[in-house]
Amino acid sequence: MDYVTLGRSGLKVSPLCLGCMSYGDTRRGWHGDWVLGEEESRPFIREAVEAGINFFDTANMYSGGLSEEVIGRLLPEFAHRDELVVATKAFLPWRQAPNAGGLSRKSLMQAIDDSLTRLNMDYVDLYQIHRWDDDTPIEETMKALHDIVKAGKARYIGASSMYAWQFAKAQEAARAHGWTPFISMQNHVNLLYREEEREMIPLCTDQGVGLIPWSPLARGRLARAADERTVRSETDGFGKTLYRQHEDADRAVIEAVGEIAAARGVERATVALAWHYSKPATIAPIVGATKPGHIASAVAATRLSLTAEEIAALEKPYQPKWPVGVESTAPRDLALTMRNAVGEGA
Repeated sequence: MDYVTLGRSGLKVSPLCLGCMSYGDTRRGWHGDWVLGEEESRPFIREAVEAGINFFDTANMYSGGLSEEVIGRLLPEFAHRDELVVATKAFLPWRQAPNAGGLSRKSLMQAIDDSLTRLNMDYVDLYQIHRWDDDTPIEETMKALHDIVKAGKARYIGASSMYAWQFAKAQEAARAHGWTPFISMQNHVNLLYREEEREMIPLCTDQGVGLIPWSPLARGRLARAADERTVRSETDGFGKTLYRQHEDADRAVIEAVGEIAAARGVERATVALAWHYSKPATIAPIVGATKPGHIASAVAATRLSLTAEEIAALEKPYQPKWPVGVESTAPRDLALTMRNAVGEGA
């Protein structure tokens, strides 16, 4: 596998990142019945490492922190720490109490220590803010993140879904004060949701920020026929809130993926992921793996070059959508929204 640098840094990552939201425990957090326990997760961690994937992404809120514990125990079984790039995130509340969430200095300092304890690591390679926090001045957040890096608890910092003006404001705060800037943006983009092409992706391309898209397969919708159902598609209520607009256009995109996959003799997921690599700012889509073949089809995408005609066919049915997944709100309000969505999905 060929490794690439993440943004304007010297950090070498695989062109695929294994998302670890699927590993933990359904009894903790608010994810669905598709989450795997530790023993069920082990084969996928092993396969990823053996395939050359060195980039692993989790968050302190996945399975109520158990995802971090699981990958912290499993990764050392298959690779040395210096060979791995481990990323985690903070923002959503870990307890219903003041300061137990958000991006204040107090919250971030507690969150990084808690994550390192669960991961059983001295540092993470990439520490990311999971959303924008309206309740905290961005200067306070960026200074706290800078101090976390200076303390050796994180090597680099990254951000996740927000509006482009917010990301630009954060980067400018860091630049103006000589603080650590973000090297990556983990944003929501795939063939069914391309609104990031308006502002965020051009901004990141111009500023040399690496993109590590979440949900590159639209929560699995691009990896199967439009009418096919899975446990996750039936129980992932938050996923349902992301893909409610222009369902006919989405179906046409999914059909185009299927047609190209059949013509090429590859899996649908391979085609949908290969589309990401046709975009210059994309570094490493974050893929999930819960079934045999998931990792193999993702790795195959790194070797598949789509033609200009195929890319045009995939993009033609798309209809513009109202932005979703970029919530700018208080962490407790967003947490409630996500919990309610899962309850609705169940």
